[in-house]
Amino acid sequence: METIDILKQSLIFSGLDRSELVHLVSLAAEKEFAAGMAIFHEEDVPEWFYIVAGGRVKVTRNSSLGKELIVAFFGPGEMFGEVAVFANKPYPASAMAVEPTKVIGIRRNDLLAFLSRKPQVALQIINVLGERLRDAQGRIRDLVGERVEQRLARTLLMLSSKTGPELPFTRQDIADMSGTTVETTIRFMSRLKEGGIIRSSRGKIFIIDYTKLRLLSEGTPAIK
Repeated sequence: METIDILKQSLIFSGLDRSELVHLVSLAAEKEFAAGMAIFHEEDVPEWFYIVAGGRVKVTRNSSLGKELIVAFFGPGEMFGEVAVFANKPYPASAMAVEPTKVIGIRRNDLLAFLSRKPQVALQIINVLGERLRDAQGRIRDLVGERVEQRLARTLLMLSSKTGPELPFTRQDIADMSGTTVETTIRFMSRLKEGGIIRSSRGKIFIIDYTKLRLLSEGTPAIK
């Protein structure tokens, strides 16, 4: 897929006409990363704004105890690194390619100059940031007030909203996103398999029964 088509399909640039997209493409650079390669590190200078063109990106932070915490996953069409770019402060987290990944990068100064002429794009970015803030607040609420089973069920539903019923995530990824241990996650996933809610094959998880999974996320018993 051409860069112009990728930008057109992204939520924040979908309202631009072709001439505007052509100009944006002239500012962009494509970068490719192998699985496990860092796109940027926590505390790096925010020189680039990124959109995922293909593959998947994991954003992580290190806790005070040195544990890696997964902040989010991003897939095709989604932006990342934007908060640091707009604030002109170091990236607050690290970004890594989970699988072979291509991203579109736009230098900070070029992006800000473009947005100064296209306020509708800036408004769309603000809307996306607002949604992410609400999601983050919900995750904090879940971590504080809900049982671990609810948190795990919510995490599976959230990841599925991005990738569909096939989840290419490890148990460790899911545990980190839910604020629990991998051992607890493995036990919970085993119960989901026994209850016919998920199945697994070749390292991937497939959601079969969304109704029961949503009931679990709401705290209603759906499996014994």
